[in-house]
Amino acid sequence: MIDKNIGAIKDSRDIINQLAVVVRSVQIHDPQNMAVLSAIERFITTVNPLVSGGNALTLELIGEFFYINGTRVRYPMEHLLNFDSLIREFRRRRLGSIIIENPITIQDMQGFLKAFISSAFSSEPFNALSEDISHIDSLRVGPLQRIKEAEEFDARKLVKRTYFNAVSYIKGVVNQIKAGEKVSFKRAKRIVEIMVDLILQEEELLVGMTAIKDYDEYTYHHCVNVSILSIAMGQRLGLSRRALTELGLAALFHDIGKMEIPEEILNKPTPLTEDEWKIMKRHPSSGVREILKLKGIDNISLRAAIVAFEHHLNYNLSGYPEVSSRFDLDFYSRIVTIADRYDAMTSARVYARIPMAPEKALGVMMEKVGIELDPILFKFFINMVGVFPIGTLVLLDTKELGLVCRGNTVFPDKPVVLLLTDSKGNRSKGVMVDLTEKDQSGRYLRSIVKTLDPNKYRINLTEYLI
Repeated sequence: MIDKNIGAIKDSRDIINQLAVVVRSVQIHDPQNMAVLSAIERFITTVNPLVSGGNALTLELIGEFFYINGTRVRYPMEHLLNFDSLIREFRRRRLGSIIIENPITIQDMQGFLKAFISSAFSSEPFNALSEDISHIDSLRVGPLQRIKEAEEFDARKLVKRTYFNAVSYIKGVVNQIKAGEKVSFKRAKRIVEIMVDLILQEEELLVGMTAIKDYDEYTYHHCVNVSILSIAMGQRLGLSRRALTELGLAALFHDIGKMEIPEEILNKPTPLTEDEWKIMKRHPSSGVREILKLKGIDNISLRAAIVAFEHHLNYNLSGYPEVSSRFDLDFYSRIVTIADRYDAMTSARVYARIPMAPEKALGVMMEKVGIELDPILFKFFINMVGVFPIGTLVLLDTKELGLVCRGNTVFPDKPVVLLLTDSKGNRSKGVMVDLTEKDQSGRYLRSIVKTLDPNKYRINLTEYLI
């Protein structure tokens, strides 16, 4: 049994972070380079004391997370890029685990790294890696354990059911409010708690659902999408499960004040008049009133009321409602504002039938950073959705069409893409490709040339994302 100190958070994080640094260094430099040797020495210095006396250390990738001797390792924000990079390299080689059984030497690590790099070009990368390090007595590797198709299917069903349950719930809330009935906060809390669990386990699947835009039920989908994006962003920021639930609830109810806006104004296809715009700008204040009418008012609902009031106030306190004194916007409000603006810009509306492309929306938002949007939080948002967010239709330099289905925090312009057509325009059978893949000469096999409007190609995102 391994010494209990191996479970220490700092040791676990350092082991993974340092291994990622070693791998990235050897991808740039020769294994004999001083930068590589220094990185190897730091890694060895951390690991060797933990595997002395007959102990072993197992670093394993399960799903989206690393585990050390069976304990999940939570990464700090400053190590996010390194963790994501190492996950990608493990997956590329079908590598599931590295087991260090005895203290390792610099020569051991150099031999491992040489095999690690070369295995990426093999048709059977894990087998090539395992064979090439068979002479190294101090460590061995294990294959990536794939999620069973049935389990993956069940995960997708759960994500889909949770998403549409949330849409159905918020639609019911609106109808209850319009009918003058009391609305319970407890059911909303249960729904958000499920979404929080799914963000922690199946983030990409649930965030991918936000790419589904329903023109006829925009308001309901928008509330759920903003809640999901806010929770995912909060998770990246390291918020606790309880805080994520509070944030998700606040986001879910951020636009509830629009229920008091007359339909003819809310759904007007032409620009609003000055008087109509004054009415529209009342919805943050109306939202506060509606939230405070809910059953079971507590600190969470009070926080939600603050977010409802502030979500159209900009980072510099411009926007609406107008405020007479300066103050710091609520932390949740600043998160929800970013999620709200992004989802609104990328959705079809009565007055804007063609939604803005995700990457264009991010570009427009970038221009508002420091003025209307919190600059630090927007960096986390960009990192979360990527330069090419999930659901973006792209044309590759191979003339293939693809749909972005997974981002890449290390190389934002190299996401994972689901191929929709081959180079001749024939429909593809759903092959997923990682755009970081290179040939033996080091050239990328595929690169994104430009983004496309899925509506022009009659591509139904829902068909692929669900």
